[in-house]
Amino acid sequence: MTLFKLTTRFAVGLMSLWLLACHPQGEDKKPQSPPTLPKDEVLLSPNSPKRGYIKEASVALSPHPLMEPVSGTIAYDETRTVRVTSPIAGRVTGNIAVLGAKLQAGDALTTLDSPDLGQAQTDYTRAEADLKLAERSFLRQKELFEHGVSPRKDFDQAQDEVTRARSEAERARLKLVNLGVKGNRTDNRFTLHAAIAGEVTERTINPGMEVRPDLATPLFVLSDLTHLWVLMDVFEKDIGLIHLGQKVLVTVQAFPEQSFTATVDYISRVVDDSTRTVKVRCTLANPDKKLLPAMYASVEVLSEADDQAIVVPLNSLFTEGESDWSFVVIDKDHYQKRPVKVGLRLKNTAVIEEGLKPGERLVVGGALLLRTEQDTEVQSGEKP
Repeated sequence: MTLFKLTTRFAVGLMSLWLLACHPQGEDKKPQSPPTLPKDEVLLSPNSPKRGYIKEASVALSPHPLMEPVSGTIAYDETRTVRVTSPIAGRVTGNIAVLGAKLQAGDALTTLDSPDLGQAQTDYTRAEADLKLAERSFLRQKELFEHGVSPRKDFDQAQDEVTRARSEAERARLKLVNLGVKGNRTDNRFTLHAAIAGEVTERTINPGMEVRPDLATPLFVLSDLTHLWVLMDVFEKDIGLIHLGQKVLVTVQAFPEQSFTATVDYISRVVDDSTRTVKVRCTLANPDKKLLPAMYASVEVLSEADDQAIVVPLNSLFTEGESDWSFVVIDKDHYQKRPVKVGLRLKNTAVIEEGLKPGERLVVGGALLLRTEQDTEVQSGEKP
């Protein structure tokens, strides 16, 4: 072998050793696959765009809803409301209480010029004079009869005249009393007074208007608006869930974020044949006068204070097959799909009977995104 060949082989050997030394030892290893999760769990990657749409909330106990919210109506508390009409005909001549006026019992609402009142006052004055005349005549006849000058018939007739005159005077007096008129004056002026303390909420009277006792519409409505009623019709099947003294939550469209507490104080003993409902009345405190009569309301019947349940938003649930499911938080970006048993479903919430525990973290927004993420992982083969 020549020196040239030995030199060449030596150079090739050195080159082979250099290539082996430069070759990374780990290139023959396969990349490690992510850990395998159970099929009912989802793990979002740190750069997943779905993370921003996932909302979580803690599971907690709250009052147990008993039934679907019932439609109701805010109404006057009729025990604190009076509708004022005139007991006598006349024409409006005085000042008229304005809408919204806050009055005390006995305050003047308006004044009428009433010839009928004048006639009643005149009748009373005449009846009083006739009574005095009859009493004087009786005393004379009594004296004459006792001295044997006058016959018994004249004495008895004078006594009858006194009785009739006294009855007529009393009738005329009571008529004025019923009208609320005091004193013996005759001036045709009749004043309408407030029967209770309250606010003028309605008024159908105007200056110069002729009023009569038989008007179909009251002249004034006065009410204490710090106390109202809530009237609702409860279906026959649900009436067993309601009892006197029970608390209910009232919401109205004007204040959708605020609830008002009322108390059941009357349950009708009659079922409406056409609607199969029972009328229920609740008392409602209204100290700031936010609520107004004739407002429509939604009424939620509450359970007793010790009757608690897990109530979750409806958007935290989804249906798969014939079952209801939700996602529970295991760790950051790590969720578990869990079956739940749903009881009463309301408009925006549902009562959970089984499947969740107080203190757990629940996905209340983006549950369907997690569901699609789970399907994607299964189809891509990342899960068995």
